[in-house]
Amino acid sequence: MSGTKSRRRGAKLEQAILDAAWAELREVGYARFTVEAVAGRAGTSKPVIYRRWRSRAELALAAWYRQVPADQGTPDTGTLRGDLLAMFSRIARGADSMMNEMVAGVMGEAFRHPEVAALLGDRLTRPSPLTSAMETIIGNAVARAELPPVDPPHRVKRLPLDLIRNESITSCGTPLSDEALASLVDDVYVPLLRGLATVQQAD
Repeated sequence: MSGTKSRRRGAKLEQAILDAAWAELREVGYARFTVEAVAGRAGTSKPVIYRRWRSRAELALAAWYRQVPADQGTPDTGTLRGDLLAMFSRIARGADSMMNEMVAGVMGEAFRHPEVAALLGDRLTRPSPLTSAMETIIGNAVARAELPPVDPPHRVKRLPLDLIRNESITSCGTPLSDEALASLVDDVYVPLLRGLATVQQAD
């Protein structure tokens, strides 16, 4: 799909490119995703895109992360379990088959290209709206005395996304049931937080 080239610059041009990249990913999937097609859809050129993103994997990740709202608000149901179920459900709604295919494709490139591996590692370790929300949820639970004082590391705050992404991949894209989400909360995440609190108190 081609567009009319324009004199857009800066943030407007970047937004147009990322919107075009996301539309292309949704339409053709990561396997057929090309910078050339994105340039045509955005009405710009490949050199313009490569000045901002060094590879199609980097462009795809940037487009994906742009779809996550900067702040969706933190669930506040009054209980730890309610807050976690709300957050896990929110993540699951975004974990569709296209996202799983794209993540698998980017990870495949990471094995072949060290610069892609470095980019993916940076994305996974960077603070995000999710990790900030999890920090608030856990802090609220401690304040309500539902949890002992606990200081979860970044990996634990990011874990809900990892758990749901793994479940989505192994279920071949089938939407996760309420029962599956409840099990992730009740059987995995809450016991992990309690165990972590016990270990940290012992130290």
